[in-house]
Amino acid sequence: MTDLFTYSEAKSVVVCGDIHGDFKGVVFKLCIQYGLTDTLLIVAGDCGFGFEKPGYYELVYNQVAGRLRKANKWVAFVRGNHDNPSFFNEQKIAFKRWRTIPDYGVIQACGHNILCVGGAVSVDRRDRKEENARKRSMGHVQTAVWWEDEPPVFCSEKIAAIPPDIRIDAVISHSAPSFCEPTTKTGLNSWAALDPELYEDTDRERKTMDEIFNAIRGQGHPVERWYFGHFHYSWVGTREDVLFSMLDIEQFKEIRP
Repeated sequence: MTDLFTYSEAKSVVVCGDIHGDFKGVVFKLCIQYGLTDTLLIVAGDCGFGFEKPGYYELVYNQVAGRLRKANKWVAFVRGNHDNPSFFNEQKIAFKRWRTIPDYGVIQACGHNILCVGGAVSVDRRDRKEENARKRSMGHVQTAVWWEDEPPVFCSEKIAAIPPDIRIDAVISHSAPSFCEPTTKTGLNSWAALDPELYEDTDRERKTMDEIFNAIRGQGHPVERWYFGHFHYSWVGTREDVLFSMLDIEQFKEIRP
């Protein structure tokens, strides 16, 4: 069964790049800097869930909820590699204006059907594994900085299960298919020197995204736009009539009608 999330009151949809735990900052940007109203903001991964104790995220929401209500705005979060997958798969954050979206969840807003697929490989995972071990040795078991099930997962069954009357016209993911930038691995060299399996695992990550792209197209969904973050710079390109947009950290881009 497909998880559906409908925002019938939204009059615009904006996608945001990685926020790395800057929850209050992105709400300030949405509400004050840009002064948007009646807007759904979707964060394309690396939100920052899991680094703090669970109660922290409810505290943050309570601090920003008034501002979101006043301008009639909502924030939805897609899973990144710097997120605890359980917050998304189990929908642990499920407030009216502030919620995590599970992989293969579909957001309906402003006439769009938006498929959300999270996950990627952390290039600095070796250091993060060591930090996790240090935290455990000190008894800090409620927080972490890395999760083994961080990569994206291809699930053809979930794509096939999307109801026939819901035609996906946009995708928001954290990583991207292999034909999108970056197409070289020069930036991984220093990390791979300490993590020999990194090249292979990042190749697998991008091939998984290829499988997702091909499956969606194979099901006949009229995808026109695809947004992703993860790589920390901006890029736009077209493949098979799909416009791909890579978003830099906290970069906003509206999904046009």
